[in-house]
Amino acid sequence: MADADPKIAAKGEQVAAANVIETVEAPAPQAKKRNWIRLALMISVPLLIAAVAGYFYLTGGRYESTDNAYVEQDTVSISPDVSGRIVDVRVKENQRVKAGDVLFVIDPEPYRIALEQANAAIASAKVDVSTKATDTGSAAADIESANADIALAQATWQRQDALWKKGFTTKAALDAAQHEVLAAKARLATARAAAQKAQVQLGSGVAGSGVPAAVQAAMAERDKAMMNLTRTVVRAPHDGIITQTSRLQVGNITPSGVPALSLVVTSPWVTANFKETQLANMRVGQPVELKFDAYPGMKLCGKVQSIGAGTGSSSSILPAQNANGNWVKVTQRVPVRISITCKADRPLITGLSTDVSVDTKPNG
Repeated sequence: MADADPKIAAKGEQVAAANVIETVEAPAPQAKKRNWIRLALMISVPLLIAAVAGYFYLTGGRYESTDNAYVEQDTVSISPDVSGRIVDVRVKENQRVKAGDVLFVIDPEPYRIALEQANAAIASAKVDVSTKATDTGSAAADIESANADIALAQATWQRQDALWKKGFTTKAALDAAQHEVLAAKARLATARAAAQKAQVQLGSGVAGSGVPAAVQAAMAERDKAMMNLTRTVVRAPHDGIITQTSRLQVGNITPSGVPALSLVVTSPWVTANFKETQLANMRVGQPVELKFDAYPGMKLCGKVQSIGAGTGSSSSILPAQNANGNWVKVTQRVPVRISITCKADRPLITGLSTDVSVDTKPNG
């Protein structure tokens, strides 16, 4: 019945038209929001580009970086000062040690015996000195006896000479008296020489020491034997990590002066090979940031400690020779030593690859 009523139909059309208008006008707030987003993007994107461009403009050329860098540490070859059989090994591969720790021990028995022999040599030298002191006293007595013989011989010769002049003696007796004078003088010279020799043998080896030379020589041998005995115990000269211990076995004979193991001193630094074109503003003391391939996320601080005096190629065993005219220019690299000023929470192993960035502004 309603479909046949025109009033009802007209009213329905008005309601449908109102719904259509409301449906069309409803998205207006969303379109306004999109306009604000578009406006914000139009403003922020140029500002971001300007900020990035300004950063690169202000920092351009300030940082010099290279990944041609690696960790280095001093390595000390430990060799014994005396030779002998190894009787005790106190360390193993990659063990950390402190300065003064015992590394290994060489058989001390031969050196202990040598020390006893040196002590015996000192005692023998002292006995010899006492004997020579007695000889010195005997030589002094011989000098006195020779002087008395000379006096008697001269008196006898004078009497024989007087008798000879008066004709109461023979020429043979006079000559015998004269010969006795000469013989007594010879004995005196011999006694004096013996006394001087004994005195020299008792003399001091070092001026003012008061110790006879023979005793000093024996004492020097004793000191050497004692030092060698002490050197049978080989100790670590520095803090570090033990490596290359394959030759260090109990029972091996180790000669003196031949390395038995190595000690990596735990004081690392970084050697960075910069291109020669990167050195214009680089100075000693500039701050450095260090990154390590082995430890992602770990950053350490450092500073430029020194700049190499020559390029890597010029320091090689066979440097390039460009005098033949067949030459191609290659950018050279210069080693720069970087000291590490921050404490690392991971071990810095020798040879680790490192990324280095030097801030050249502070001293640039």
